[in-house]
Amino acid sequence: MSGEELRQAVVRPATVRGFQVQRSLTGRVIREVEGEPGALPLMSHALLETWRHRRGHMLTEAAYESAGGLHGAIAQTAEEVYRGFSAEEAEAARRVLLRLVAPGDGAPDTRRPVDRAELGAATEAGTDADTDADAQPASAQRPRSVPTLGPGRASEQDPVPSAPAASATPDATPSVTASVVDRLVAARLLTSDDGVVDLAHEALITAWPRLRAWIDAERGRLLVHRQLTAAAGDWEVLEHDPGALYRGSRLEAAAEAFPPGCREDELTPPERDFLTASLRLRDRAVRIRQGVTAALVALCLIATTAAVVAFQQRATAHAERNDAVFHQTTTQADKLRGTRRSLSARLDLAAQRMRATPDVDSRLIADAGATLSSRLPGHRGVVSAADFTPDGNTLASAGHDRTVRLWNTADPLKARPLRAPLTGLTERAEDVRFSADGTLLAVSLHDGTVRLWDTRNPRRPEPVGAPLKAHSSAVAASRFSPDGSLLATAGDDGTVRLWDLSRPSRPRPLGDPLSAHQGGVQAVEFAPDGGTLVSGGHDGRVRLWDVGDPAHAEQLGDGLRGHGAPVWSVAFSPDGKTVASGGFDETVRLWDVSDPRHVHERAVRTEPRAPVWSVAFSPDGRTLAAGGEDNAVRQWNVADPDYPQPLGEALTGHSSGIWRVAFRPDGTREGTRDGGSGAGSGDGSGAGSGHTLVSAGYEGDLLLWHRPRTVLTDFTNPLTAAAFGPGRRLLATASTDDGLVRLWDVRHPRRARLLAQLSGHHGKITSVAFARDGRTLASGSDDGTVRLWDVSRPSDARPLGKPLAGHGGGVLTVAFAPRGERLLAAAGEKGTVRLWHVPERGRPSDAGTVDPGDGQVNSLAFARDGRTLAGATERSAVVLW
Repeated sequence: MSGEELRQAVVRPATVRGFQVQRSLTGRVIREVEGEPGALPLMSHALLETWRHRRGHMLTEAAYESAGGLHGAIAQTAEEVYRGFSAEEAEAARRVLLRLVAPGDGAPDTRRPVDRAELGAATEAGTDADTDADAQPASAQRPRSVPTLGPGRASEQDPVPSAPAASATPDATPSVTASVVDRLVAARLLTSDDGVVDLAHEALITAWPRLRAWIDAERGRLLVHRQLTAAAGDWEVLEHDPGALYRGSRLEAAAEAFPPGCREDELTPPERDFLTASLRLRDRAVRIRQGVTAALVALCLIATTAAVVAFQQRATAHAERNDAVFHQTTTQADKLRGTRRSLSARLDLAAQRMRATPDVDSRLIADAGATLSSRLPGHRGVVSAADFTPDGNTLASAGHDRTVRLWNTADPLKARPLRAPLTGLTERAEDVRFSADGTLLAVSLHDGTVRLWDTRNPRRPEPVGAPLKAHSSAVAASRFSPDGSLLATAGDDGTVRLWDLSRPSRPRPLGDPLSAHQGGVQAVEFAPDGGTLVSGGHDGRVRLWDVGDPAHAEQLGDGLRGHGAPVWSVAFSPDGKTVASGGFDETVRLWDVSDPRHVHERAVRTEPRAPVWSVAFSPDGRTLAAGGEDNAVRQWNVADPDYPQPLGEALTGHSSGIWRVAFRPDGTREGTRDGGSGAGSGDGSGAGSGHTLVSAGYEGDLLLWHRPRTVLTDFTNPLTAAAFGPGRRLLATASTDDGLVRLWDVRHPRRARLLAQLSGHHGKITSVAFARDGRTLASGSDDGTVRLWDVSRPSDARPLGKPLAGHGGGVLTVAFAPRGERLLAAAGEKGTVRLWHVPERGRPSDAGTVDPGDGQVNSLAFARDGRTLAGATERSAVVLW
């Protein structure tokens, strides 16, 4: 309001009633009201009290000050009314006024209008609320003083209580409460309209110190009370719905503010009923919870007992099941070891994860030295061909599913597809072959065509030109010349054709078809120098061709006779001096082609006992691989091609015949092609640490094989002896001239490590042997002694006693008995076989000699029971003792 409006508010009501307002009073009131928030109610009350304190018809500044001024008038009025109450009325007034206040929680306190009935209901049961002497009227005891407002200043007045005290006061009846309300209304401290009672001025909350003190002392309880009132009202509206009752922290706060038997009279009947119902619900829940807890404890005891019994039974059943699974796994591994070695090795590994036993560990050590395989999945049906790029990083495979797939084989152990399959072939693929530089891929198809692909980027091969119509029927094979200038194709139409690839997009035929074969031609291959071509056909002949002038190629001789059935595969050795051929007569034949015009047969191998479909030389020419209808890949050492020797066991794992074999160009075995759909990589330490082989079988298996080599180095001389300790975890080796025994940790064959070097012998060590407990090692030397070593701690091995002598010259061989007494047998150069008793502790003792008869004993071995000793003599005899 403006100053003029305030002046009118001060002067006009008095003027209308015929009174005058002193000018100085008008100015003072305006000054005190201006800028004072909520000052108008205070001004109204102050002017009313000034009117009551007037003299005559003039409202003076003195009367204004006598009434208490702007801030003191309402407090003075309230205090005067309160002092006129009896003790019972004073307590009723306190309760009424506190019910009419809504305490602020972080906000100003405000008025709270209340039904008059609520004020009476809160006291109709009487009161047990206590008040101290401060709540009594002026006639009561006053132990301390508090300021009360006079005309804007403090004066000594009644004490202000902070909270009801413990002493009892008279009960406040509804009639007393009604009388108190009426007197407060008459004093214009309260208003009562239509049964609703309210504070006449909100300023009373802040201006009257006594009420302020009551509120501050009871603020927490008042907040709880107001919330309780609202909740009780909601409960009444919801017709006593149990879901509306107090629970948890709200109930705890209400019970603490209004404990049973104390201050309940400050609650209305609905509030008391609500709180009582909430407490009963809580107590009932507690009883139920206690009952449930007791029941659960009993059930837990029963369940625990049952669980212990069940656990024991389950543990027993689990152990029995594990035993059964373990034995089933090892039994199955043994059954498959001869036919599915890779699967057998996987079963051995599974068994080792279930239970690490010396027997299983020994199996895994044996598996580590075997050639194992895994599959490359993708093809559907027959996988008819496979070939590597010259760097060995890419493998192409083709099949009867009319797709060509490219694989990343930079790490053969992690072979993976390079891209999606090459599709769009009009017929099934019979063969694939990379050029010598790896930039072209030829795919031979059953419809007589050859497709060329640019594979400089094997991830994005591009077709080169249109399909080449090479033959009138299926193209069985196609080969690039070493310089990449020619392509030779072999067809079921009985011809071999040569093509000029100077423009790969438009191959040009050179000369007439080579048609000496009677029947289809199944295989063709260029010699390393590119001047000679070999072919094999259904007529059982291997034919050589001079292609030095490809436009005028001519046959060399009348063909190589020997196969009595179709020749399915031919291959040149890297030096060009040997041709290998495999055929349906179940043989692999080696031919000396050093002089192509005078060829003769070098050797025949008949091990497959089944048709041979593919042969291939390793890049170093020392190994020949063959695969055929017996589902196995076989290898021979052909360092001397006149006397090929088998290399290890046949590789088994295919479920059908094997179409072709080849070697990876980096010197590792490439692969065999099968009629099916799959491929894989074996174990090992990477490309070049072993032999990698890809094989493809008739039923769709495409396998990658890898045989890791664990090479123990640190030798300065040729090895002369080696022996495993029990469990095959420790290996002892000896060499010729350095006189050292080396101990190796071979628990992980691929990471074998040298543990110790044992010195003491003064000559070549000829033999080493472990005692049955693995704690003692014996070594024999041509220095005539046997030395014993304590190898219970291999890295800290040490000699046991003095060397054992008396063997009649150098010691050739030593052997420990596997059972019975700890006997050691040693054979010398002069035919003496001496026995030694080697106790676990103490010095060895001479146990006598045995007579081998005539001649020295080169090797000794005990029977398993330790009761019989066998010796192999230089006279080609075996002597038993």
